[in-house]
Amino acid sequence: MELFTLEGQLFLLRWIHFLSGITWIGILYYFNFIQTPFLATELGGQARSQMMRGLVPNALWWFRWGAMFTFLSGWMIVITHMVTGTASMAYFVLVLTGGLMGTLMWFNVWFVIWPIQQGLIANANAVAEGGQADEAAAARAPIAGRASRTNTLFSLPMLFFMGAARHLTVVSETEPGYGPYLALAAALILLVEANIWVGSAATQKPLASVSGTIHGGVILTVALFLAATILL
Repeated sequence: MELFTLEGQLFLLRWIHFLSGITWIGILYYFNFIQTPFLATELGGQARSQMMRGLVPNALWWFRWGAMFTFLSGWMIVITHMVTGTASMAYFVLVLTGGLMGTLMWFNVWFVIWPIQQGLIANANAVAEGGQADEAAAARAPIAGRASRTNTLFSLPMLFFMGAARHLTVVSETEPGYGPYLALAAALILLVEANIWVGSAATQKPLASVSGTIHGGVILTVALFLAATILL
């Protein structure tokens, strides 16, 4: 059976990667495009406690494990290609551009968003039982919000470069500038990631709205694509 060949194993990894990625990014978009704007309304404010205690924990379970399986399967695909020599350097440069953003997105889910959301869920349960609100947990909520919006921003160029690795010709020179491109791409991506914590009010303002986040994702996609077009 072809599934027991190298190509079959890569196909299964891609299948897992696609299924997990759809789950992860789908819930990410639900949180940012639907749930968060709803909670900001008067009706959403009334439903916040019930949602935090009932709906959100279940959604976050699928969210974080979707991220984990996407992360693991994606890197297994890349490592398999590295070990077997079944991909070109052009593929690696483009897929690693997306992979860096995907890895930061995974990090944000597990080590920024999820720990803060755990505190917010515990706070909602405590208040519902007649306890005192945890002001420290509420104070950390904006960080989780910016991390989630940054993940949404990253998702646009991440998906673009993942697809471009196999389906778009970007490398045109016989000796492309892999090093300069990767350095520039990494610098731009890490600056966007750092904006979660150390950005100014001006740089963090676009993350306050859905439209600003989408525009930021488009701008980063264009910037990275131009850098790839010029340097590769």
